[in-house]
Amino acid sequence: MSAAAVVLLGALSLFVFVTGLASGARRLLGVRLGKGRAIATGAVGLASGSLVSYPLRDVQPFALVTLEIGVSLVVAMLFLAATEVLLPSSPMRGLARLPGSLRRQVARTRRYGRLSRIFVRHGLGRFLSGRTRRGPGAAAERAVLAASLRLALEEAGVTFVKLGQVMSTRYDLLPPEFIAELSLLQDQATPEPWESVEQVLREELGAAPHEVFAEFDTKPYAAGSIAQVHRARLPDGQHVAVKVQRPGAREIVVDDLDILYRFAERLEQHTEWGRSVGAVALAQGFAVSVHEELDFRIEARNTMAVAAAIEQAGGNPMVRVPEVHERLTGKRVLVSEWMTGIPLHSAPRVLDERGLDRKALAGALLECLLGQIMTSGVFHADPHPGNLLLLDDGTLGMLDFGSVGRIDRSLRATLRGMLLALHRGDPGGLSDALIELVVHPEHIDERQLERAVGQFLARHFAPGVKPDREMFADLFAIVARHGINVPPEIAAVFRALATMEGSLDRLVPGFDIVAEARSFAVTQHLRKLKPETLGRNVAEELLGLVPMLRRLPRRVERIGAAIEGGQLTVGVRMFADPEDRRFLRSLVHEILLAFLGGVIGLVGVQLLRTGGGPMLSKGLGLFELFGYNLLVISSVLVMRVLFLMIGPKHRR
Repeated sequence: MSAAAVVLLGALSLFVFVTGLASGARRLLGVRLGKGRAIATGAVGLASGSLVSYPLRDVQPFALVTLEIGVSLVVAMLFLAATEVLLPSSPMRGLARLPGSLRRQVARTRRYGRLSRIFVRHGLGRFLSGRTRRGPGAAAERAVLAASLRLALEEAGVTFVKLGQVMSTRYDLLPPEFIAELSLLQDQATPEPWESVEQVLREELGAAPHEVFAEFDTKPYAAGSIAQVHRARLPDGQHVAVKVQRPGAREIVVDDLDILYRFAERLEQHTEWGRSVGAVALAQGFAVSVHEELDFRIEARNTMAVAAAIEQAGGNPMVRVPEVHERLTGKRVLVSEWMTGIPLHSAPRVLDERGLDRKALAGALLECLLGQIMTSGVFHADPHPGNLLLLDDGTLGMLDFGSVGRIDRSLRATLRGMLLALHRGDPGGLSDALIELVVHPEHIDERQLERAVGQFLARHFAPGVKPDREMFADLFAIVARHGINVPPEIAAVFRALATMEGSLDRLVPGFDIVAEARSFAVTQHLRKLKPETLGRNVAEELLGLVPMLRRLPRRVERIGAAIEGGQLTVGVRMFADPEDRRFLRSLVHEILLAFLGGVIGLVGVQLLRTGGGPMLSKGLGLFELFGYNLLVISSVLVMRVLFLMIGPKHRR
């Protein structure tokens, strides 16, 4: 064999041995390894094994193979355990990704700096620090600050404009000057140049706009945070709205969401308020919503789903949803029916000029949303005034279905139960409905919850008292105090209703959304009790019961036979909770490993103290070699148990 082949074979053997040591230590300790730490672990183990075998080089080499491998493995495990305790894997992986992380950090720092300059340039420094004027000039100063805030949010970009849109619906948090100004962000953001918009249209449609449309207005009709809308006409003469995503919107949103998410993490970690509202969960929900809005194919499907939900709820002639042209719709372009009208936040004067019935329109709009929620479970989750149009024929149009909520049948039943309990003033029914939201209701003190709910109903639903926004705050305070985690679907419903309240207030100031929702729930419940509806509901329930009823006689017969033969037993499942089973399994596992490690170690010590047996070299017998190997095995088992007890996973 040539010298090159020998060197290659030796290098290959060395690589296999180092890799095997690192892999064995990793598996025995249950630790993730990066490439750098794996090489270091294997090298340390190999060096230690070589040091052990060197003094015994006169012994038969084959006899020392197991001892050398065992010592190498023990030392590799010691090295890996020590480095994992002192420098956990996540920081080490962070060091490996340090160059990319530094680049992202530099980009974020630049973004932070740009945002700071934007807010300072628009004169918001004193406002952000909390130093605002009080007294007679406060209202005028708020108006100036509101306009500055809107301009700053527009300049900050897509994500912050979207935040401004959300803020414009929070009448309970912001003064009216800010609400009025931020409402302009709904459809009056600064438009993109036509050249950039045309490039997006070419990429999505596969042709120039004039080749696809008979007419195309290059001047946008409205510009939003993520997209702008142009009016066009198809070759068949139908007028359509073409929604085009802003160029580079996705890249900007990803960076801004990263900044917002990090801020939410710090807020939840360092403030009680952040923990109570779940700042990280809110940021995640906002991020999911914005990401969905970046794909107009999702919005197209959502639009058709809401239209179908309205039809399933019985239709609503006062509310319309635009028809989507799927053939022309892509990821960054959405083509839909053009609906002529004005946004709801600009409609109050027009409503009076036309003599339209404001209360009827408000009732129809709320009934439409509640019908979507209660009947099919698919509903418009962001019905702010900018997403609602007062059409030329006196009806209302819904726009922008980028954010749509979905709620399953069981949660819809729970929601109906809550509304009916509110209508009846029934604390027991309301507390039962709240408990149905919980995965493990056994952890809740039902008596205390019912008493708190009773006090809530007495405070907000007493005769002569009109429920207001404070009612929702008190209800969610009760929910949080008793450890009830509201499902995201239910939270989306309440968020949509809160947003709808702001829209309804534009139609009828002081509109009582709570009373109307209670009335809707009662009407829906009574509708189910009508003879024709009741018969259909009973038939549907019976269809679900038929398979169980067919099996029932056979099961009763088996139970009777077991009783007659004295063979009836009752089984009680202990540790039904997966967490309990996991804990018991790990505890038994660690006890067994510790026991086996101790026994094997005692046997090894006993063999070392026992003389006799063939001699492998001067001063080393076969029994002693077995004893050393058993001590190595014992060390491996005991080390694994100790690491499981004190390692980073158990210290969290």
